[in-house]
Amino acid sequence: MGPPPKSAGERRRRNATIAMTRLPAGGRQGDPPRWPLIDDVVASAQRDMARRQADEYELQLLEPDLQGRQRASVQRKLDAAQSAAMVLDKQIEAQAALEAELWRDLWATPQAVAWERLGWTREVAQYVRWKVKAEMGDLDASKEARQLGDRLGLTPLAMLRLRWEVAPDEVAEQRQERTTRAKRTARQRLRVVDSEGGSGAVAGS
Repeated sequence: MGPPPKSAGERRRRNATIAMTRLPAGGRQGDPPRWPLIDDVVASAQRDMARRQADEYELQLLEPDLQGRQRASVQRKLDAAQSAAMVLDKQIEAQAALEAELWRDLWATPQAVAWERLGWTREVAQYVRWKVKAEMGDLDASKEARQLGDRLGLTPLAMLRLRWEVAPDEVAEQRQERTTRAKRTARQRLRVVDSEGGSGAVAGS
């Protein structure tokens, strides 16, 4: 005869789905949290090392016995060290500016409401650092940024995995509906005017 049918309560529990967390379409309001990470240690160390090397080469050039090819070699090394320090300075400056901009933009998104509830401030900051490095040409950083972006729900598929969805923007929908209705009414008026104008022309002929 087979097993007895399951009760209605058991069937409901079996078919139950996890509710979606709705995030506001207007995004998170207010200022972003304080940036929690220190400066890029690797880039700062490389820049400081280049500066120290440049200082050492400048001291060598002050030695009166340094002449000919040796002097030219030290001068080339000095130029290279100064150039490296300058490039790293610009890189650190650009990275800081891009991080600040991306940090501000991310904390205005709908996902930022969930991050704030979950306390994911440092996780978002780590994504920002990897993402900026990726945009500056670091291929390994792009892989890290992609993985962190998925964890933070920055793609539609990642949002689905986290059971997040953006709530409909009812105000925007109403505004769009009013605009569409106004355009439709204007077209109807134009058709009426054209129709009346056409009738008059026929009557005049």
